[in-house]
Amino acid sequence: MFFKERFAEMKEIAEKIFDRPELGYKEWETSALVRDFLKKENPQAELETFSSTGIKTYLTTDKPLTMAFIAELDAVYAPSHFNADKETGAAHNCGHFTQVTIALALYAYFMETKIHEDFDYNIAFVFIPAEEYLDLDYRKQLVADGKITYLGGKPEAMKLGVFDGMDFGVCVHSIGEEFARPTIEIDCDLAGFLYKRYHFTGKASHAGFDPFSGVNAYSMSTLFNVAVGLNRQQFRDDQMVRVNPIVMDSDMSTNVVPNHITVGTDLRTKTVEYMQETAHRLDDAAKGSALALNGQVEIETDMGYLPFVQNRYLNTFVKKAFDQSEEIIDIIDDRGGIAAAGDIGDLAFMFPCIQISYGGFEGTIHGDDFKMVDDRFVLEQFPRFLVDVLKEMNGNIDASQLYKRSYAEYEALIQSIAK
Repeated sequence: MFFKERFAEMKEIAEKIFDRPELGYKEWETSALVRDFLKKENPQAELETFSSTGIKTYLTTDKPLTMAFIAELDAVYAPSHFNADKETGAAHNCGHFTQVTIALALYAYFMETKIHEDFDYNIAFVFIPAEEYLDLDYRKQLVADGKITYLGGKPEAMKLGVFDGMDFGVCVHSIGEEFARPTIEIDCDLAGFLYKRYHFTGKASHAGFDPFSGVNAYSMSTLFNVAVGLNRQQFRDDQMVRVNPIVMDSDMSTNVVPNHITVGTDLRTKTVEYMQETAHRLDDAAKGSALALNGQVEIETDMGYLPFVQNRYLNTFVKKAFDQSEEIIDIIDDRGGIAAAGDIGDLAFMFPCIQISYGGFEGTIHGDDFKMVDDRFVLEQFPRFLVDVLKEMNGNIDASQLYKRSYAEYEALIQSIAK
């Protein structure tokens, strides 16, 4: 009855966050809402803040294992979305507003029922900023100012020690598809990605009077795009390679041979090894395109996120809860993986993580029309199902099935990839 009784309140919270979307490392109103709610439900709650807007709080700390329940605070930059912030262009068309609300509903449930006190593992709620990889100029300025090291929120939290002492993680996420019945998804892996910038440089000259003296940087970028297109035939299908070059910066004018243009692209792959191999191929294509037209290219590489491989062992508990559920009708457990990415992959390098996805939306995820349509499922039935999942885990987690790596190991891997 708890989630049914609190449904109206949780719907109001979800709508409030949906109406006030904020970009990564700027989620001040959302963070304040979370903080106020946690303190309302538990005035004795000890809240640890990090990365300006992040919040962490424990239910208990005296058990041998600790689970991180993770909710992402940020929105997407999508100014054409029907509910976008007119000033910032932020919009909640990835569903994070429901993640936060679901986490708050669970916290309130545990505060009222106290059933977590009988669990044999601790639960830490982590509300984390900046999952979406965007607004990069702002974030790079934060790096330059020494305020952050990583552009993504989870890697930054890992560096800060937010997840120290934790043993496994659970995240939830909306599914970008429409379903006729209540549907969840498990065991869906995500791609990893690099962010590449190719700065092509030529020589300016009068495009009408003396084009012969110029070196056309725009032509180099065109040749590069052709090379990328022809390379697609040789990208392995099983690696879900995605490359999407766009023109990011140029000083072009119709009467001047352009001497500079920047092309940026994600490079998404299923594995780190193939990411590195494909990055070399793209770099060679850029170098060859510049050389062919007597120009130059400078290559800039930023690490995006690591591939995310869901922990199949932890998802067995989700499957058991589903098999016993009378509310969740359908489950997708055979998709294998998609080319979307998230910094949950970085956290999963340190310890096992799962991401339980849920329907209840319509429109295109990250599109102009994305919105929640089945609020009863998302804000009442699904949180109730999550409680069943956590109950299944209680007393049944085999610690030998878990792994743990250090932040130092993570940092070494990232530096080896993005060098």
